[in-house]
Amino acid sequence: MTAPSIKLACLDLAGTTIGDTSMVERAFAEAIATQGIVPGTSAYARAMVHVHHSRGNPKIEVFRGIFPGNEPQAQAANLTFERSYQGAIDRAGLYPVPGTLEALEKLRAADIKICLITGLSRATLGRVLATVGWMDKVDLALSPEDAGRGRPWPDMILTALLRLKIGSVREVAVAGDSESDMLSGSRAGARIVAGVLTGVHSQERLLRGGATRIINSIADFPDLVLDTTPTPVATTSR
Repeated sequence: MTAPSIKLACLDLAGTTIGDTSMVERAFAEAIATQGIVPGTSAYARAMVHVHHSRGNPKIEVFRGIFPGNEPQAQAANLTFERSYQGAIDRAGLYPVPGTLEALEKLRAADIKICLITGLSRATLGRVLATVGWMDKVDLALSPEDAGRGRPWPDMILTALLRLKIGSVREVAVAGDSESDMLSGSRAGARIVAGVLTGVHSQERLLRGGATRIINSIADFPDLVLDTTPTPVATTSR
């Protein structure tokens, strides 16, 4: 039986389509510093390991992991993160990962709907989209607030499917640079779950999360999605 064609592409932001990984890391560092966890301490090292491991998850959930049982502290750190990241955007701007704009154009030309998904808040997501000027290049953009739960749960992908009236999860392709992106895509039942090597997690982490394919960058994604030839699982595009 011929597999259904892809009708929806769910694409991660930081590290996949937007090259702001270092800005995110700095915002996390500044946020935990306001709560007494400063560079040079073992507590800081442990916190940043947790940040790296949890990339892709809702930011408030990352802080809840760093400050377990202390919701006010987690909320305070999250607020600082949002302010720090938005301030960095205002100072330095944001830039697409090379090949992103061309990839978006190819997907739209093939009549594939595009949804951007992120662990950022709705307010910060809006700032990101306004900064890069992508309002007219995507069909939908979702934060955890829009779907109930963020990654690694499948809620944002399934919300995109419902809102954009896609007929089946087998018509969905996902691309992301973190293990939680891969978990989210596989839990949603997406036919293609592509791990992208431009971000925070290694190929091994992406495969462990459920990647069906590994690609070098988002620039390779349209050819993967539009290729109807059966391909081996988890091969790397070179």
